[in-house]
Amino acid sequence: MPPGRRGPLADSYPGAVALVVLSLVPFLLLTVAVLPLAPVLARGVGLSPKALDLVVALSDGAYAFGTVLAVQFAVHLRQRRMLLVYVSVFVVASALAAWAPAPAVWAAAFVVQGLCTSLMLIAAVPPLVTGWPPAKMPITGTVMNLCVFGAVAAGPTLGGLEAGAGVWRPLFVGVAVLALLALVFALLTWEDVGPADRDAPVDVIAIGLGAVGCAAAFFGAARLQTAAGGPVGAGALVPLIGGFGLLVALVVYQYLHSRPLMPVRALATTAPTAGILIAMFASAAGVGVMELVLTGLQPVTSPGHAGLLFVAELGAAVVSAGLFGALFRTRFTPVLALSGLALLVAAAAFAMGVTGPGYGGPTVVSAGLVGLGVGASVSPALFIAGFSLRTSQTQRVFAMVELLRGVTAFLVAPVLLFLATTLGASRAAGLRTGLWICLALAAIGGLLALGVWVAGGRGLQVPDLARWQEDDEPAWDSPPLLGRWRGRSGGASGGRASGGDRDRQGSKRRSSASWSGR
Repeated sequence: MPPGRRGPLADSYPGAVALVVLSLVPFLLLTVAVLPLAPVLARGVGLSPKALDLVVALSDGAYAFGTVLAVQFAVHLRQRRMLLVYVSVFVVASALAAWAPAPAVWAAAFVVQGLCTSLMLIAAVPPLVTGWPPAKMPITGTVMNLCVFGAVAAGPTLGGLEAGAGVWRPLFVGVAVLALLALVFALLTWEDVGPADRDAPVDVIAIGLGAVGCAAAFFGAARLQTAAGGPVGAGALVPLIGGFGLLVALVVYQYLHSRPLMPVRALATTAPTAGILIAMFASAAGVGVMELVLTGLQPVTSPGHAGLLFVAELGAAVVSAGLFGALFRTRFTPVLALSGLALLVAAAAFAMGVTGPGYGGPTVVSAGLVGLGVGASVSPALFIAGFSLRTSQTQRVFAMVELLRGVTAFLVAPVLLFLATTLGASRAAGLRTGLWICLALAAIGGLLALGVWVAGGRGLQVPDLARWQEDDEPAWDSPPLLGRWRGRSGGASGGRASGGDRDRQGSKRRSSASWSGR
């Protein structure tokens, strides 16, 4: 579409919502659906179970790395044109994954699907958040919640039902159709947006650390998972530990950089730090419980029945998304996020009953608690971090949080599966050990986040959404870390708590604002 033209739905909020939903839901659904579908999928595409595990891990790693790459592209390239490229490549990859003429083709297509999803997320979501009046933001928060976790919650059910029917292709064909619809809405909502900051440096070091770190860490995690029950060699531990070390180095490097891709230093205040801790620990514990429960159900019931038991997770995710929308403009979003970790502690405790003979009830309760817990914590935590910085930094804040969340969500689960099948005198004992680890992760994450919040020395605040969207100022005050103990007050984020939302109806501003990260 020519630069001067605007799509017929460029000013349509439902059109922008549809674009985000269609961009994010397909692959995020697949990331969990492939777990119960793995035996059928491996036979269908011609891969061994170990090779399939490796492809799934690399696809998750590509999703995590894509957040870094998307920010670099947005700095120097026209953002809506790049979104069209991302969606177009996603359509081709989805079609190839559904067709799967050869194992290598399916594997490459699935990895590209993961990469394109995070590219689309960073390109499409911030304009939906920042480009519409504050009155729309509770709806946006609900939609984001359903996209980020609601799609994941539907994965066990859809994957289990397809596995029970002995088929895999219909799910991938459906994903390809949704991808094509995403391309249609990308064209209908077209509005050309320039680069964020052409004068910014190309951060080759950040790209290199992210690429090599994600590839190595997820490769090592896949090797570790396939070594379950046997000896662990250097081929698993070296890339896992080395890749994780590179990702830690990436965060440190961004903290020290004067013009970083992702504003790590600006995020190192009370509210965003607490939010990031909640997102990371909730993702690790929630996905870990989900995968361990699915693993525990494999020998005792059919995939289709297991999928039906997980309907409770999807229903609970919808409930938590609605609750987030209702609390979005109040001071209680941090309370909701912390309560999500408490619910995940309960989910891990109930999941231990899955290893016993009466697995049905504990599975339903645990799945429902996971849906409530992750839905109540991850998306709210994302906005807690976003509200603490200026609107013009939203894209980079989301990229940073999604990188850390993606690494913890998809990297911890394979390690837990390895431990569950290696530790203990039996499979059931190993699964319980893994669930105890998930319980500990949720509890530790909650205590750390609560400690950070209390040590900051500020109470709960009502986000000033109009100030955040229209004035490019933080929606609330985020004091320095340990501000109460250090005797310092005031927001390191540079904003004031307004005590309310003026809800002004200003002109819509797209995502082309300044990207000053200093």
